[in-house]
Amino acid sequence: MNDQNNDVAVLAANREKAIVKTSIVGIVTNVLLVGFKAFVGLVSNSIAVILDAVNNLSDALSSVVTIIGAKLGTKQPDKKHPLGYGRIEYLSSMIVAALVLYAGIMSLVESVKKIIHPEAADYSAVSIIIISVAIVVKLILGLYVKKQGKKVNSKALIASGSDALFDAILSSSVLASAIVYLISGVSLEAYVGVVIAGFIIKAGIEMMIETLNDVIGKREDAETTKELKEIICAEDAVLGAYDVTLFNYGPNKNYGSVHIELPDNLGVDDVDRITRKIQTDVFHKTGVILTGIGVYSFNTSDDEAARMRNAVQKTVMAHDWALQMHGFYADTEKKTVRFDVVVSFDVDRKEALETLYGEMKYLYPEYDILIVPDVDIAD
Repeated sequence: MNDQNNDVAVLAANREKAIVKTSIVGIVTNVLLVGFKAFVGLVSNSIAVILDAVNNLSDALSSVVTIIGAKLGTKQPDKKHPLGYGRIEYLSSMIVAALVLYAGIMSLVESVKKIIHPEAADYSAVSIIIISVAIVVKLILGLYVKKQGKKVNSKALIASGSDALFDAILSSSVLASAIVYLISGVSLEAYVGVVIAGFIIKAGIEMMIETLNDVIGKREDAETTKELKEIICAEDAVLGAYDVTLFNYGPNKNYGSVHIELPDNLGVDDVDRITRKIQTDVFHKTGVILTGIGVYSFNTSDDEAARMRNAVQKTVMAHDWALQMHGFYADTEKKTVRFDVVVSFDVDRKEALETLYGEMKYLYPEYDILIVPDVDIAD
């Protein structure tokens, strides 16, 4: 476990450097764009260009917040926070979303004012060239930041990159409205500003919702769960892997637990060896640290227990709300049966459990039954 924690620390340090470097590139680029666009907007009296500059300023601020979040998120674990400070990055992402949302609302307000009290724009050839260059720069910046974000698994960077690409599209609309004005004399400035503001607000809300899901805790994707189970079940003695649960403490900081099914003829030393190997394999292949591995015992030599398993499984899985049955073990001498059932969220868990107990008592009235209802937390 110590080796795993050391590896995580090294990865976190390298990740932080990449995020800071990428964010600095974003800050410098956006500050330059703010200067150019603000100048063009003021000279040409264009509300759309000025709002575009404001959007670039919010992007620069977002990069600053991303750097602060990355720095704080890599603080070493301490007594007060033994699993580290990784979740601070989710707070920084929330602030970034709030900045984007604020910029969108303010842009909407200013655009509506311009619709009510219109002012004619005055574009020059230099203005058109600067806007065109800004579009190209934003495209390049967006692709770069998004690529780095995916590389280091930083949602803040991915969001910034996507936002930059989106800005390029919005700036293109500003350029189009300028060309339309020069050709026809029709001013679409304020209306384009409203459209830009709407898209900015939408992006801010989506970023906010995604970050909230990370903070609250969301269902792990099916591919990750499937990969973990495949790695675990590749161990010869493992008959099945169930109840995979992942706990996220920041980007690339995932801890987990799982139940595995093993033959009942293994010794404690065998179980210890198998679980340690599983922990090592899972970490090196996925980066997930398994902090707990529970064990289900599987009947290997009792034919009566095998028949009971089949009968119980058939009865349980006859219900649509019973998604899976596992961990079955029957002691035919002591007359005990225990198993787990994954229950759907679509049914009242108490009623479902009462139904199963009733059916099991009908099938095996002489047995003590223990049924553990599992939550459907993974696909």
